[in-house]
Amino acid sequence: MSSLISENDLKHESDLVWLEDISCLDYVRQSLDRLPTRAGKPAYHRDGRMIGYAVLATTAKASRASGTFRRRVFWLLPHDRDTEPNGLYASSAPAEAIDPGTLQPTVKGRKTERSEGGPPSNAMRELGIGLPL
Repeated sequence: MSSLISENDLKHESDLVWLEDISCLDYVRQSLDRLPTRAGKPAYHRDGRMIGYAVLATTAKASRASGTFRRRVFWLLPHDRDTEPNGLYASSAPAEAIDPGTLQPTVKGRKTERSEGGPPSNAMRELGIGLPL
């Protein structure tokens, strides 16, 4: 698993599959995992739950050393803000967290004021969008 994800790591993504409604989540954790397949729901071996995963195009090549594919997996831990709104991440987010609304295939996603637990941005207020989303 790697928290440093480059655009090159994502160039073969064809789709993101969401297992939950991400519109109600301020952030999801993102990691780049070595998986045995390009597509399909990967096995999940962390605490918490898998929120989604990336699907790779057939142009993606397996690693010559391991025979695995590098795919993004999105997940949350039991102490994340969605289940403990007043807990550890009430006004911050873990290092690997990103706003799911900024994610698309081949796009890393980014942290936003919303994902950091802060107030809505000026742009959000101008559009009449409040928190939580």
